[in-house]
Amino acid sequence: MKMNYQMKSLIAALTLGAAVITGAMADIKVGDSFPALSAFSLQGKAPSTKGKVVLVDVFASWCKPCKKAFPVIDEMHQTYGAKGLAVVAVSVDENAKDYAKFVAKQKPGFATLLDSEHKFAKVVNPPSMPTSYIIDKKGKVRFLHKGFKGKKTRAAYIKEIEALLRE
Repeated sequence: MKMNYQMKSLIAALTLGAAVITGAMADIKVGDSFPALSAFSLQGKAPSTKGKVVLVDVFASWCKPCKKAFPVIDEMHQTYGAKGLAVVAVSVDENAKDYAKFVAKQKPGFATLLDSEHKFAKVVNPPSMPTSYIIDKKGKVRFLHKGFKGKKTRAAYIKEIEALLRE
């Protein structure tokens, strides 16, 4: 009984700590200005995004839905890149080797960056893995995708990107 109470107290303390930490982070949502990728010490080269519609995908090498999302994100890059879409994926992997192995296996045609110190992630605070932000030409988040739901997410990307490219 005493052990059970102690475990419950520990879990409650950890949950409260996580809530405090999460509350201290920014939470980029639809309508917010998206922070400039250059403001963070990310490993890799970010594409030019000025005046473009931008798809930013936050991922991790251990995330199964992220692996499924990459080919669809690459398709968006191939289809809309020449029409004004910039695509960049930001990994939250702490281990650069895990990130490099993931990217080597996926072979994306779009830019990938590494946020091993989570400076970017602390500001953006993605709600799940993966999380995709679709940003308009003025730098405002217009659409947010929590997770990856296959054909449903692909269809939403197409509809949203095409609408923003017309603006």
